[in-house]
Amino acid sequence: MDRTQFETADGQPVTAVTADEMRAVDRVAVETFGLDLLQLMENAGRALAAHVRDADRGPVVLLAGSGGNGGGGLCSARHLANRDVSVAVVLDRAPDDLSGTARTQYETLAAMDVPVETGPDALADSDPAVVVDALVGYGLDGPLRDGPAALLRAVDGDATVVSLDVPSGLNATTGERAGVVADSDSVVTLALPKTGLAGLDADLVLADIAIPTGVYESLEIPYSTPFDGYRVALTE
Repeated sequence: MDRTQFETADGQPVTAVTADEMRAVDRVAVETFGLDLLQLMENAGRALAAHVRDADRGPVVLLAGSGGNGGGGLCSARHLANRDVSVAVVLDRAPDDLSGTARTQYETLAAMDVPVETGPDALADSDPAVVVDALVGYGLDGPLRDGPAALLRAVDGDATVVSLDVPSGLNATTGERAGVVADSDSVVTLALPKTGLAGLDADLVLADIAIPTGVYESLEIPYSTPFDGYRVALTE
């Protein structure tokens, strides 16, 4: 597996990581370096919202699940709403079934009166310029099922699709497509690109979520910051 198949526009190699390696990065960042998951999620949501605003200023529908990927998406909806972007959220489950950080982000949106609905029927009457896919992140093992798969099948093919971290349904390590996969026009991947993104027909943007360099050093992951600002475009 080629770990350096990605590079910045000026030719700097960027190490790619597997899902297990990224899971270790998140764990060490929290347990050893004291970062909070909400801190990392805030950085992810802000970067995603900035990319969406760059892509298109039309109405946005954000699809969100219950995990960290969904929480980052819900956070980005707050940033979009704060900048007067027309944004609505469609969850893959009832709000009462959300937990953890995703539940926290949902409660903030509810207090802001951002429209939040559930299930594929909620997409029928919408006409978004952009659909944000924040359903499932790098932790997927096997095909998408039930709610997430139904939501992706209901997406209008005319909308621009932006995925957070990896297209939902794609195996982040191998790139395998075991079932329905988000048809992403662009992907905002977090901290480091995932090996499964190689060969993907989509624009790839790397977002800085402020992982300390020491995290990578402790895990022996080759790293030299590719960031000048908070986002950088990647090529293969």
